[in-house]
Amino acid sequence: MELNELAQGLGRFCKAHYPDEAVEVCEVFQMPGHAGFSYGFSVETSDLLEKWYLRLPPPIVKLEGTADVLRQVAALNALPATVPHCQVRWSGSDPQWFGRPYFIVPQLQGDVVRQDHDAWVRRLDNPSRTKMARQAVTALAEIHRVDPGRAPYLGEPIDLALDVSRWDRFVEKAADPSRLVLVPEVKRLLLDKLPTESPMGIFHGDFQWSNLFYSKQGELLAVIDWELVGVGATLNDVGWFATFNDPLAWSDTAHQAECMPQAEVLIAMYKEAWGAELPNLNWFRALAAYKFAIITGFNLMLHRRGKRHDPLWETSKNSMETLLHRAQVLLS
Repeated sequence: MELNELAQGLGRFCKAHYPDEAVEVCEVFQMPGHAGFSYGFSVETSDLLEKWYLRLPPPIVKLEGTADVLRQVAALNALPATVPHCQVRWSGSDPQWFGRPYFIVPQLQGDVVRQDHDAWVRRLDNPSRTKMARQAVTALAEIHRVDPGRAPYLGEPIDLALDVSRWDRFVEKAADPSRLVLVPEVKRLLLDKLPTESPMGIFHGDFQWSNLFYSKQGELLAVIDWELVGVGATLNDVGWFATFNDPLAWSDTAHQAECMPQAEVLIAMYKEAWGAELPNLNWFRALAAYKFAIITGFNLMLHRRGKRHDPLWETSKNSMETLLHRAQVLLS
């Protein structure tokens, strides 16, 4: 959607949802990110200025899975106040405004955590970054305590065996298949060692630093980007967060920064916040590494074919083999 077309739709929407007839929409811009269509915009009335964030699914796709933005709404509306998150102000499936389902939340002042050499978090001391990590895992444990019955729209729990096998079709399309030679062996190990028990609940699906929004003083303001939310084994999130902070899983320059607490520290923090043992956690760490190796190969294919330009995958590809080797070690 072109920004001028979107601005017109936002103008009609705001005139219908604000009591002030003098309402005007301004500062419409596309927001960065790797999934969905996200826009920022401001609304001016005679006595206030408000800044909002709009999320839309991609056009001309089935409104299911990551393209079903109302799944994100269901999850956000189910969260308690103890989980920092963006409160949904408006949402719906009426196409008259934007041609597809949507939701709108307030803009926040701050940033996600990046770990490059110029990242703002590097200006904080180690105790401050440790405090940021503790806030993150405490919020994660609170997410996992939410009764899935509060969000029936999310559907039934995801079967673990299916969660392993559903990546097969992405392997077939991945670029640089020579980097994925360990996939059959890791898949076999994952299925052979399938957990028989695991805490169940709502999981975020992509819990990592780039989806944690903080003030520049290190206060967690919101867990964001809920495209992959689901119901199932909540240790999916712990394994994912650990994998993205496990130096043994990565060999590319984009994932080698270590200014934030690493996997074992994060796991210990989560265990304390959860208040119980974490059965089969290495299996979930291995699953996360397996998934992201395949995701990298698939997105690298999309990038090289010009379907989804993102040169970062040319860097991340150097960890495809490392991720799979790490998964193999964790399962052995």
